Amino acid sequence: MLKQIALVLLLIGMALAADSYDGFKVYDVKSRNAFEKQVLLRLSNNEDYDFFDLPRSVDAPSRVMVQPKDQEGFELLLEKYNLEYSVVAEDLGASLRQDEAENQSQRLMNLRSAGRSISFTAFHRFDEINAYLDELAAAYPSRVTVQVVGKSYENRNIKTITITNGDGRTGKNVIFLDAGIHAREWIAHAGALYVIHQLVENFAANSDLLKDYDWVILPVVNPDGYEYTHTSTRMWRKTRKPVTSSCYGTDANRNFDYHWGEVGASSSSCSDTFKGETAFSEPETQVLRDLLLNTKNGVFYLTLHSYGNYLLYPYGWTSSLPSTWKNINEVAQAGADAIKSATGTKYTVGSSTNVLYAAAGGSDDYAFAVANFPISITMELPAGGTGFNPSTSQINSMVSETWVGIKAMAQKVVEKY
Repeated sequence: MLKQIALVLLLIGMALAADSYDGFKVYDVKSRNAFEKQVLLRLSNNEDYDFFDLPRSVDAPSRVMVQPKDQEGFELLLEKYNLEYSVVAEDLGASLRQDEAENQSQRLMNLRSAGRSISFTAFHRFDEINAYLDELAAAYPSRVTVQVVGKSYENRNIKTITITNGDGRTGKNVIFLDAGIHAREWIAHAGALYVIHQLVENFAANSDLLKDYDWVILPVVNPDGYEYTHTSTRMWRKTRKPVTSSCYGTDANRNFDYHWGEVGASSSSCSDTFKGETAFSEPETQVLRDLLLNTKNGVFYLTLHSYGNYLLYPYGWTSSLPSTWKNINEVAQAGADAIKSATGTKYTVGSSTNVLYAAAGGSDDYAFAVANFPISITMELPAGGTGFNPSTSQINSMVSETWVGIKAMAQKVVEKY
């Protein structure tokens, strides 16, 4: 235990010495009409501006992170087009350092408690997440199986956890859930862990979800990127495989081979939405592809992201809807309604292209159209802090609210399929 505590203290020092984002500003930019929204869409193609959120709805603001050297020019552009804006964070670096100190303190407290490897009062490192899966497999061997399903580019073990009710029946339908395709979306990883916790450690209250269904959960799709956000660059989004001598990583959610690269993805290797040199260029997307294709009786694919309060379904590459869209919409709406009833939080439901903008090569389109999951949904969890950085005090309420929606969607699937 003392060695673990010493390691955490070392990691605190490393984290606080990493990329600071000092002087970076975060803006909310409003649009009043379709033209102004198109201006924002064009600005989002500029790699110097990191658009955290770009909703299609005219009355919804867009959130943008801008580094110090580009702020004057960015504000002049906004003023040129008469776009109203406000500054959400004057110094993102200061906010992130405070967040990191609080997170490391909570992790240290969790280690001292000698309980499980994870809690819902801190954001945990990749090794702690894998340790938690192994602890559950050891504690509940009749209901839990953990497998190493592949390796990341940096040779980390990618693990899934399969959760059953222990009755020994085979050939059940499957709900497949993943999280963490995008590295910086930490609340998504936490949301997946909370689902695991509920299904395994709160089995009595949730056994109805496991009577005729097994759950397969991949809590960290992109472990290299996730670790990099802890040790170096908090707002990193992509994988970590080098593309050129100066550009690293691919947007894993633009890397799936279904209308790959057709729209909403960049060919620039330094871009946050870089589609990859080829479809499935990344070992991490290859792992997820193989899992989806080899899942027998897959019914419901759910991928957790942040942020935006969205429940999205195919297609991402076109505004056209699949012929079965009403079936998917019914499941997604069940989740939105349950959350609204429980907490008052509003989720927007619809196809990815019609709620946001077209972006081809996503895992949800692939799961639906190629791996033949009849229900495929992307859940974008709410914002915290300036967007991707909820405080540790927000984690439990956010993941418990997310579980309300996921449970309602799963119940709808169990009822209909």
